[in-house]
Amino acid sequence: MNTRISSLPALAFISPSPVAPQAFDNAEAAVDALTALYERNTSFLIDAFGALAKGAAVTGRYRACYPQVMIETTSFGHADSRLSYGHVTSPGVYTTTVTRPKLFRHYLIEQLDLLIRNHGVPVIVSESTTPIPLHFAFGEGAHIESSVSNAMADIPMRDLFDTPDLNNTDDLIANGEYEAPFGEPAPLAPFTAQRIDYSLARLSHYTATGAEHFQNYVLFTNYQFYIDEFAAWARKLMAEGGDGYTEFVEPGNILTTAGNDRPENPGTIRMPQMPAYHLKKGDHSGITLVNIGVGPSNAKTITDHVAVLRPHAWLMVGHCAGLRNSQRLGDYVLAHAYVREDHVLDDDLPVWIPIPALAEVQQALESAVEEVTGYEGFELKRIMRTGTVATIDNRNWELRDQRGPVKRLSQSRAIALDMESATIAANGFRFRVPYGTLLCVSDRPLHGELKLPGMATAFYRTQVSQHLQIGIRAVQKLAAMPTETLHSRKLRSFYETAFQ
Repeated sequence: MNTRISSLPALAFISPSPVAPQAFDNAEAAVDALTALYERNTSFLIDAFGALAKGAAVTGRYRACYPQVMIETTSFGHADSRLSYGHVTSPGVYTTTVTRPKLFRHYLIEQLDLLIRNHGVPVIVSESTTPIPLHFAFGEGAHIESSVSNAMADIPMRDLFDTPDLNNTDDLIANGEYEAPFGEPAPLAPFTAQRIDYSLARLSHYTATGAEHFQNYVLFTNYQFYIDEFAAWARKLMAEGGDGYTEFVEPGNILTTAGNDRPENPGTIRMPQMPAYHLKKGDHSGITLVNIGVGPSNAKTITDHVAVLRPHAWLMVGHCAGLRNSQRLGDYVLAHAYVREDHVLDDDLPVWIPIPALAEVQQALESAVEEVTGYEGFELKRIMRTGTVATIDNRNWELRDQRGPVKRLSQSRAIALDMESATIAANGFRFRVPYGTLLCVSDRPLHGELKLPGMATAFYRTQVSQHLQIGIRAVQKLAAMPTETLHSRKLRSFYETAFQ
């Protein structure tokens, strides 16, 4: 009987040489140091794996750790109270591990610069004690096992390298549930390096585009029609010079640059579960559009992962069931409250927690509707209603005893129902990402207008283009705002991490 149990004795660790901690009072220099340390340590793991895959003798277990950044303050000095981030709440030691510093360079420079200026102390760059999993050292899209040679086939990967550890990959910090052990540093950022790496890999899998292409302003939709309209508009924009946008990226990382009417690297791929399309700007202030499909599970999954990129805003633009007799097909619904019957976030964000509307986002959405449709002021009420949106996890809720769901919807004063919006808003609240919802009424099941093929075709033909342009206009308005204005203090809890 053949076995695949390794008989290797316990192996000693082989690691890069230690690096002494360095203090910086310049954020760019600190990020340069983080980058150099990260590149050195990931290259060490990649090179070791490459040598073993080519048949080199096994002499030990290879380990390299993430870089980390730390700040220590002894003062209760009050930071600028207008800011929602960029300062710690009390004296102490704060730290976070860092991954992919090249990808997060602008973000890290901004966060560290605020800390240095707000507290008047340097930041310390050093090596952490958190190992870098081999899979994450290669980056998203790597298939490590497929590269293993026959020489390594009988040795478990975990005997030679650190692999992803879900025991240490969680959302306790973001959920406000983390309690640092006595004498240990408090968290400086909402996500640890390994949690970020996990999501970067998932993003590549679900969207078929690299994390570097995601923009700071994200639109989520639940219909492919929006994607088709967006792609046609973006390709036309590229052919005409871009109008400030530099590239358009489609699933498979197919890239069209401004001034071109076709991709530089044409190809076809099997479409992923939640395809993403990116209309890029050099400063990441462009637009990402993701088709999340139908259902709250998808909505939670994608926002769990997009959140680690720390976008400046995300919006839901999709279809809903209108619940009021005064509504017509094609009317818009601007959500200012949510009934959460999606249940996917119940363990992370209890339903008794209110999800507030954010003034800056609401104003941008309403203003965009006015500009695109031509309706203003009181006349806007002809085509748009502001109110409560209910999100449910049962697509066929209409088939249940009407006394249950209809009574609850009426008591909540809901004006529309869908399967994604409250989830996206709630995860925005949970992860401190500004959020908003603008839906379009595509059926009225309580009033005899079900979503049937003939009705749907006419609706999509007339409304999708206008609705998408409203969403684009809204995120352009948000991108024009100072980020310190957009990131609302109402999303911050009592004891917040300093990083956005």
